[in-house]
Amino acid sequence: MAEDRVARAPWLVLGAVVASTVLGLLGTDLVLPAVPSLPETLGGDPARAQLVLAAYVAGSCGGLLAYGALGDRIATRTLFLASLLATAAVSAACAAATDIGALIALRALQGAVASGPAVFAPGIVRALFDETRAVRALGLLGSIEALAPALAPILGAWLLALGGWRLSFALIAAAALALTAMIGPSGLLPQVARRPRGGYARLVADPVFLRYALSQAFVLGGLLTFVFGMPAVFVHALGGTIADFIVMQVCGIASFMLTANLAGGLVARLGAERLIGLGTGVAALGAAATLAYALLGGADPWLIAALFVPVNAGLGLRGPPGFFRAVMAARGDDARGSALVVLAILAAAAAGTAAAAPLIDRGLAPLAAIALALHLLAVLCLATLPRLRDGEG
Repeated sequence: MAEDRVARAPWLVLGAVVASTVLGLLGTDLVLPAVPSLPETLGGDPARAQLVLAAYVAGSCGGLLAYGALGDRIATRTLFLASLLATAAVSAACAAATDIGALIALRALQGAVASGPAVFAPGIVRALFDETRAVRALGLLGSIEALAPALAPILGAWLLALGGWRLSFALIAAAALALTAMIGPSGLLPQVARRPRGGYARLVADPVFLRYALSQAFVLGGLLTFVFGMPAVFVHALGGTIADFIVMQVCGIASFMLTANLAGGLVARLGAERLIGLGTGVAALGAAATLAYALLGGADPWLIAALFVPVNAGLGLRGPPGFFRAVMAARGDDARGSALVVLAILAAAAAGTAAAAPLIDRGLAPLAAIALALHLLAVLCLATLPRLRDGEG
């Protein structure tokens, strides 16, 4: 009976999955505006307050691997709902924290328990749709996820002014409970494909899986490295303002959303492999043009924003089919495959950001060069690693 309801309402299921996945993103972006004020209310100093963000990311990395491993032993619906319930409980505990050390520890736990939907979402999409519609669904998911970093800090700032830093955590807890109440009785979540004898080692050693997982991670990692570094570059190196960064982000998000939602139709016309290659190439060319402009001494924020458009457009083209093909290449180990892709993205972004940090006051060129290096690694993956054959996955 549950399977029949899923078949009749796939887009309703997708809506619940998208909302649950976005909830995990809110753990960083919604809380961000409150971080500077935490030392005043919970003690510590600004450096310790930053650990409130870092702890969530670190906990998410551990949670991704744990959910991926548990996915072949425990039903998807059970783990999905357990993740939401645990997110509600830990978020409520965060709202009640009385010192910065306790909040940091709880944030690590919050990141771990909240990462479940991100692990299972691609496998659920694969269970609901054929490849063309799955790419369209992943494009929609990516578009909504792209809006979260832009809109959530605005909501977080409003909540901070309305009721203080605890209100953001209370809202996450309430949203998690609401999603649990909506999903739980419906029985609408399908089972993600799993391999009881699967394992992370098998996936890491599989060059076909690595083709899609690493190319996805390097393209998105290059983009995120650039995004994370540009506020400081605009303000400290180029003599601009944070408004310049906002303009760049708006242009980038708009172009990503447009191409991500076109990707499903383009897959039907061009094929997934050609679209993945095209998007990767477009993103790399945008990154190369940005570096060339920087080496020529360019500093116009509008031109930088314009050059950022093809990077986002390329990701939008290749992102949905690339992620779907990575899950297919996991060959029935969907949860572990999804976990490794997300983990690889986080690792690429972290490595790029760490490499750029010592050079951030030297202007646009070093940041653009590091971002381009990551994009070129994505091109190298596609050029050297084998692709899925027809009928595989």
